[in-house]
Amino acid sequence: MEIAKTIIEQIKYADKWALMAYGSKNFIALPESKDFQGGLQFQCSGFKHKGTVRIQLKWIDTYTISFISKRGETIKEVNDVYCDMLVDILDWIEGK
Repeated sequence: MEIAKTIIEQIKYADKWALMAYGSKNFIALPESKDFQGGLQFQCSGFKHKGTVRIQLKWIDTYTISFISKRGETIKEVNDVYCDMLVDILDWIEGK
C-alpha cells in the first residue's frame, strides 16, 4: 500500500493534474512479487490510451510501466523508468 501511495505522490509532485487528465480511476495497490516490490494499477480513459496502466517498482528501484488494453492485452511496456520520468512516459503514451 505504501508503494502505491508513493507512486501517486511522485506523479502528483511532477504534475498535480496528470492523473485527472488521464481520466484515472479504480486505483489498486499491487502486492510484492518475485520481480517487484509492489506497485499501482489504475483504469485510464485518456485521449489515446483507454485501458489499464500498471506501474510496478522493481527491486533495483526503477519502474516498469505497462499499458494494457480493455481486452487484457499488453500494448506497450516501458522498463527502467525512474520516478522523475513517470509523468513524461505517461504523457508520451497519451501523445502530449
